[in-house]
Amino acid sequence: MARIASSLYARTALTLAIAFVVFQAAAFAAVYRTLIIPLAERSADDLAGLIVLSAQTWVELPPQTRAAFERELADRHGLRLTAGDPGAVADAPQFAFRAQIEAALSRRVGVPVKLRGVPATRAAWLDIPTGGHALQVGFYPARYAVKPPLAAIAVIAVGALLSLLTALLLVRRITLPLARAARAARQVGAGQLPEPLPETGPAEVAELARRFNTMATEVRELLDNRTTLLAGISHDLRTPMTRLQLHLEMLRDAPSPTRIDRAVADLADMNRLITGYLELARTTQAEARTRFDLAVLLEEIAIDAGLSGFSAAPCTVEAGRLALRQIVWNLIQNAQRYGGAATVELELECAEREARVTVRDAGPGIPEDQLEKVFRPFYRLEASRSEATGGSGLGLAIVRQLAATNGWKVSLANRRTGGLEAVFEIRR
Repeated sequence: MARIASSLYARTALTLAIAFVVFQAAAFAAVYRTLIIPLAERSADDLAGLIVLSAQTWVELPPQTRAAFERELADRHGLRLTAGDPGAVADAPQFAFRAQIEAALSRRVGVPVKLRGVPATRAAWLDIPTGGHALQVGFYPARYAVKPPLAAIAVIAVGALLSLLTALLLVRRITLPLARAARAARQVGAGQLPEPLPETGPAEVAELARRFNTMATEVRELLDNRTTLLAGISHDLRTPMTRLQLHLEMLRDAPSPTRIDRAVADLADMNRLITGYLELARTTQAEARTRFDLAVLLEEIAIDAGLSGFSAAPCTVEAGRLALRQIVWNLIQNAQRYGGAATVELELECAEREARVTVRDAGPGIPEDQLEKVFRPFYRLEASRSEATGGSGLGLAIVRQLAATNGWKVSLANRRTGGLEAVFEIRR
C-alpha cells in the first residue's frame, strides 16, 4: 500500500484531485459573491418595497375595500396584511438570506426590523407602523428567498469531475509506459532480456521505448560477449599454459636453450591473447573526437602495414583518432592474412557528409551466409586458433564493436572478381 501511495500515478492523481477541489471551491465562492449575493440583495429590496407599498395602500383604502385588497395580496403575492394579532409569536425560522431581507426592510421602514414567526407555520412576520395603524405583514420565505443557482453549481461540479477524470486518464497513459519500463529495467539489471516495450503513444514515450529496447538489446549483447570472452580466455590460454608447464618440468631435469625459447614463445602467445582481450574490452567506450586529416592517417597506416601506392586528397573528419586507426589496421591485417599482403588495396572516398575507407584483397572470400558471423568474437572460418592461420578471431569483433560504439558502420562483401571488400563509413 505504501508503495502504491508513493507511485507517480498516485501522487499525480492526488495533486490533481486537490487542485480541482480548490478550483471548484474558488469557482463556487466567485459565483456566490458575484451572482447569488447581489441577486439576494435585489430580491430582498424588492420584497421590502412591496411590503411597505402594500401597507401604505392598505392605510389609504376605505375600510370596506381593505378585505378585498388583503385577499388580492394573499393570492397574487403570498403576503398577508392584517391589523389584528396573528397569534403567538416566536423567532422566525432560519432561512437563506434572512439577514439581507431584514436589512432591506429596516432601510425601507426606517427602524430596525426583526422577523418573527408563528408556531406550526412556515411564515415570517414583521410589524409596520403606518398611518397610525400597527400593521402585521406575513410572507413565506421560501417564495421570496433567492435560491442558489443549482444549475450553475452542477455545471461547475460536473465540469470539474470530468476534467479530473480526463486528467487522470492522461496521467495513466503516461505513467503506464513508465511502469513497464521500470519493470523491464529490473529484468535487464537481473541479466534477463525483457519483452520489447510497445513503441506507441506520444512521441516522447515512443522514443523512450525505442531507446530502452535498443539499450536492452545492447546490454544483452554485452553480457553475451562477456560470457564469450571469458570462455575464449579460458580456452585459448589453457594450451600455451600447458605447454609452458611441460617445458618447465622438462627443464628441471634437462636444461635446454631450445626449451627456454619455446617457453618464451608460449609467454609471447599468452601476452598477445591477453592484449587482444583487453582491446576488445576497451571498445565499449567511445573515444573523444578530434579534427584531423584522414588521408594523412591512412598514409601512415599504409606505410606501417607495408602497403604501397596509396594516395588520397585531403579529407578532414571529426572522430576518435585511435579508434579509427585500430579499425583500419585490423581490416588491413585481416586482408593480408587471408588474401596475401601483395594483393591488399586501400582506398579513400571523401564525400560531403561521410568518408568511406575501403580495404580490398584477392583472397578466397567468405561464404555469403557467414559475412555477419565473422564479426562475432572468436568466430573463425577454420577451426584452429593458430597464429599462422588467423589468430584468435578477435580482429573483426574489435572492428565491429569500435564502429558501433563511435557511431560508424563496417560491412563486408565478396568481390565479383574474387576476394573480399571491407567498407568502413565515417560521418564527417
